Amino acid sequence: MRPGGQPNMQQIMKQAQKMQEQMAKAQAELAEAELTGTAGGGLVTVVVTGLGEYKSVKIDPKAVDADDVETLEDLVLAAIHNAAEAQRELTEKKMGPVSGGLTLPGF
Repeated sequence: MRPGGQPNMQQIMKQAQKMQEQMAKAQAELAEAELTGTAGGGLVTVVVTGLGEYKSVKIDPKAVDADDVETLEDLVLAAIHNAAEAQRELTEKKMGPVSGGLTLPGF
């Protein structure tokens, strides 16, 4: 703070610009990252980007049983949850330092 208790606006603007640059870099890194979630010992695999965009679902033919569709549904859901958790952890790792630990909506 400057004498008289007034914040230095130029310093605040520099800090805001630096934070904006760090945020853009972190978002670009998240967009490029691909994370994998699996279930059933690899019978179902889901790939998601660091921004939460699902890219693919792979199902091993051994997981397909016409008489037990429910198990396959559970495996797909578990792989999605696993990928989403990996994405959340990466987002916290990349965005945490930029946001000073604040949770940002949409990230």
